[in-house]
Amino acid sequence: MSERIAAGRFDAPAFHAALDRTRQERGLLWKHVADQAGVSASTLTRLAQGRRPDVDGLAALVSWAHLSADDFVRRHEEAEDADTLAKVATHLRGDRNLTPEAAEALEALITVAYKQLATERPE
Repeated sequence: MSERIAAGRFDAPAFHAALDRTRQERGLLWKHVADQAGVSASTLTRLAQGRRPDVDGLAALVSWAHLSADDFVRRHEEAEDADTLAKVATHLRGDRNLTPEAAEALEALITVAYKQLATERPE
């Protein structure tokens, strides 16, 4: 019996945005990100242009930023609203910098904003 594998794509702009948030939180210049992650500046430039990094660059950057590459794989079969909000809630509740009450408050704010701003995409 063959198992169907969901086709997907890597969301390089979302990955770059996550790296940028990490860079800003750490107060670093992109040059320092390249040095610390062990990637070339051109790898970061390509990412800023929406292009995908090579496998070794991706591995180095997800390790440096403590991210999961899987979070940036967009599967065609994903259910968008529930999965997105569930993932956000999971991350908020697992954040050691937030009290349970703060995580719950942020989750409520994000849920309201998401439902108001999310639009259906044409297929």
